[in-house]
Amino acid sequence: MLLHMGNMTRTSQPTRLPADVYESAAAATLTTSRTVPQQIAHWVRLGRELEMSPQVNHRALTEVLAGTCSYDSLGEHEQALVRKEWAERATALRSQKNYTAQFADAGESYSEVDDDGNLIVHPAHH
Repeated sequence: MLLHMGNMTRTSQPTRLPADVYESAAAATLTTSRTVPQQIAHWVRLGRELEMSPQVNHRALTEVLAGTCSYDSLGEHEQALVRKEWAERATALRSQKNYTAQFADAGESYSEVDDDGNLIVHPAHH
C-alpha cells in the first residue's frame, strides 16, 4: 500500500506500508477525527517519543490505553502521555457527535454555555 503523507518536503517520497498498518490506521479513523495519513503520522510521533524516552514502559502504556492496566501503575511521564492521548481521543469523539440531534430525537431538553458564559436552555420538543 502506497501512502502519500501530507505536508511533506520536496525531497519526500510516498512510503510503502504493510497492508495491516494501513488497515489499522483506516479503522482508527472511525474513532478519531484524523485521516489515514494523519493517523499514521500520529502513531509515528508517539513511537518517536516512546523510543526517545528511556523512562517509558511502552507495554504498560499500551495496556493502560487499552483499559487492561491501571493508570496509577504508570510513572509520571507515562501518565502525561496517556492523558495526552485520552484528550486527543475525547476531542475526536466529541467532534463526531451531533448532540443537538440526539437530544431532539430523544425528546430531551439540554443546556449549554455560550462563548460569553451565558446559560442557554433548549427545551424538549415532543
